[in-house]
Amino acid sequence: MSVRYALLLFAGVAAAHPAAAQMGAPTASPPPAGLGEGESAGYPSGRYDELNQLPDWGGIWFLAFDMPAPNSAPPPEPKLKGEYLERYEAWRKEVAANNGVAKRERSNCSAPGMPIFMQIPQYPFEYLFTPGRVTINQEAWMQTRTIWTDGRKHPEDPSPTYNGHSIGHWEGGALVVDTIGISDDLELGMGMGHSDQLRVVERIRLSESDPDKLLAEITLTDPEALAEPFTLNVSYRRDRNGTLIEFQCSENDRNPVNEDGETEYL
Repeated sequence: MSVRYALLLFAGVAAAHPAAAQMGAPTASPPPAGLGEGESAGYPSGRYDELNQLPDWGGIWFLAFDMPAPNSAPPPEPKLKGEYLERYEAWRKEVAANNGVAKRERSNCSAPGMPIFMQIPQYPFEYLFTPGRVTINQEAWMQTRTIWTDGRKHPEDPSPTYNGHSIGHWEGGALVVDTIGISDDLELGMGMGHSDQLRVVERIRLSESDPDKLLAEITLTDPEALAEPFTLNVSYRRDRNGTLIEFQCSENDRNPVNEDGETEYL
């Protein structure tokens, strides 16, 4: 690595993490909104016993996906409105005129982000419980999602990201998660855009009748893009002894997207 490249790389890191700007002189970020010093997930010591009170979500989880029966009604979709509905209808016409092939504006190695993160078939994910946070590792694109459970609040103006800013709390055995700050470059579903006002609320719990089944109720609200809140229910099956497989898409990006938004098959 050249010295110039290293300095440019450091400048980028320092811009994102001001605490890294003073090399050799440790600095501390202020406590997250709503928390005092020593109350965040960054202070886990002495709190690990709390994890024994949480439900057992060990192992990896696969989306339980059933193919619709022939001639059955299509599954319900979010009700878009205004310019978002117009864009979606134009996208559908374009796909129909292109033999069902949809153009993409992002690389195939670009992860879908929330809320599709929680609806990816084939590729499993796992939950990791640590004091003050729940971490979800998704095998597809090697995504990591953090749900803060230490009592912090959302930042007033969160930077938009693929998975947004998630805070959660436990209601009995259910993890209730509130997510904002999801990039509006992403989609609710194929061809369905949303605004920067999208909010995702999840209630995730084990099935009462089957301890190897996880249930999630996911509600989407967006005053700019949706005519009404949209709720979907999904379930997942457990593989107790399974492990995630490394997914390194950028090492073999065989299907890049060209300047016309068309996927190239190499």
